[in-house]
Amino acid sequence: MAKDFKNLEDEDLIELIKNGAVGVIPTDTVYGLVCAAANESAVKRLYALKKREHKPGTVIAANVDQLVDLGLKYRYVKAVEEYWPNALSIIVPFSDPQRSYLRQGKPDIAVRISNDKTLNMLTIATGPLLTTSANQPGEPTANNLSEAQKYFGDQVDFYVDGGDLSDRDPSTIIRIIDDEVEVMREGAVKIDENGRVI
Repeated sequence: MAKDFKNLEDEDLIELIKNGAVGVIPTDTVYGLVCAAANESAVKRLYALKKREHKPGTVIAANVDQLVDLGLKYRYVKAVEEYWPNALSIIVPFSDPQRSYLRQGKPDIAVRISNDKTLNMLTIATGPLLTTSANQPGEPTANNLSEAQKYFGDQVDFYVDGGDLSDRDPSTIIRIIDDEVEVMREGAVKIDENGRVI
């Protein structure tokens, strides 16, 4: 039976995540299926629940140091840190062989540092989280806990209630190639023609 939590600050929730649990939380954007990014078995379980292959999720961290500790090269995340904290995911090269389970055969992964203080406190306590929207491929993103529970039921270990998030957009996703900003998905953050946050 999945456990229900009222907020992201619950110590039992933090321990569950640190010990490899997979669950649903309100992120800085939409409800997300999450687990500790450094836990290989938890990540593999998350991808299996989401039926994802060759489509990595997004790593949400509290700061650049957490991303570097996870295996991302400092020069890549340092080059884009001016965009954070924000609901903006940035695709960066990622080749650490010890963390290849995160990227599902891809040469890169989306990462972000949230501007949500509560989510940041959670990631400080748990380490970076791997996340993907709380839905199944081709289905609408869950706007509330009951919709998320219809997708995952007791297949996950916990749910955190963040109320109705239907007014939130998913994160904007960008990639930077040769100093040019390519918007992969428009979302919560708007980017102008010069690659700057509006």
